[in-house]
Amino acid sequence: MSESGAEQDAVAPGEISDEEARSLFEDVVRIPSVTRDERACAERLVEFFEAHDREVWLDDVGNVRAPADDGVLLTSHVDTVPGDIPVRVEENDEGVPELWGRGSVDAKGPLCAMAIAAVTTGASFAGVVGEEVDSKGGRFLVEDRESVPDTVINGEPSGWEGITLGYRGLLGGTYVATSESGHSSRPDNNAIQDALDWWEAVETEFAHDEWVPVFERVTCKPVSFDGGASRDGLSVEATMKVQLRVPPSYTTDEIREIADGHLTNGTVNWDDKVEPVMQSPRTPVARAFRAAIREQGGEPSLLRKTGTSDMNVYARAWDCPMATYGPGDSDLDHAPNEHIELPAFDRSIAVLETVTERLLEE
Repeated sequence: MSESGAEQDAVAPGEISDEEARSLFEDVVRIPSVTRDERACAERLVEFFEAHDREVWLDDVGNVRAPADDGVLLTSHVDTVPGDIPVRVEENDEGVPELWGRGSVDAKGPLCAMAIAAVTTGASFAGVVGEEVDSKGGRFLVEDRESVPDTVINGEPSGWEGITLGYRGLLGGTYVATSESGHSSRPDNNAIQDALDWWEAVETEFAHDEWVPVFERVTCKPVSFDGGASRDGLSVEATMKVQLRVPPSYTTDEIREIADGHLTNGTVNWDDKVEPVMQSPRTPVARAFRAAIREQGGEPSLLRKTGTSDMNVYARAWDCPMATYGPGDSDLDHAPNEHIELPAFDRSIAVLETVTERLLEE
């Protein structure tokens, strides 16, 4: 089924050599694509699909759209975080060639592997923008498509032997409080103390024993704080931006209600909500990945990530099996030494091709 929901002529798969695949990967890494400046990198992907006779375009927000067989939608993000890492291919101490550069792991390795597998199998593809900030591209994709794909494979680094089935959600907001100014010797709380007391109560509410896995915890993190006397000197003000990571045992609304219950002064504007997701390991896509990884000589592992990804967005909108997969060590996400082993990139393509072909045949 095509993106429009109408039957579409089958897209003839094409063959892609390891050399062409690695060349595309290096090209894409060499083109900077920090969030909101992804167009040049997206256009390189458009050129790749056009060279293989695939319908492709950039949509209204800059996503790369190459619809075909919607039995499988292969998708990953084009944008990266800032950071200048000289792009180069060099061998490590074991003689394994590695591609260094910002985005090589998160997520241009998975992105290019998805693009190549889409061409060789005839599956649908979307390279989305804005994942590192607000999932702008992923959110637009679910709103703009008229049909739900049968299966979604999202591209993020899991290691070529890993399959990510779960992500925690996110609840973010801004606490604001104001109090009358007064001498610091007075015992009454000012707005700064109110902010600190509220946050301490929230952290205490969600405290866990160390034996509880991080994925199953609500973790609380203040990300900025501004407080002090107002410009006119008549009040004390406090503003604190906070984030709470939400495990699948909660919804973001439940966490918000609990956090708001500890307010004694001030208000919170909860302006960032991403629901958690946990997929079953028994879905057809999870089973296909385990088999394909073993066929490539690997030992599959099932992963749960403590952050978020576009899979959270897709799972909220689309009732279909999905998993996240891609080459690269996620410990190198956003790191100054971001790099990926090229043989692992090659193997991830083989795994994706096998998985996609089997799912399209079902």
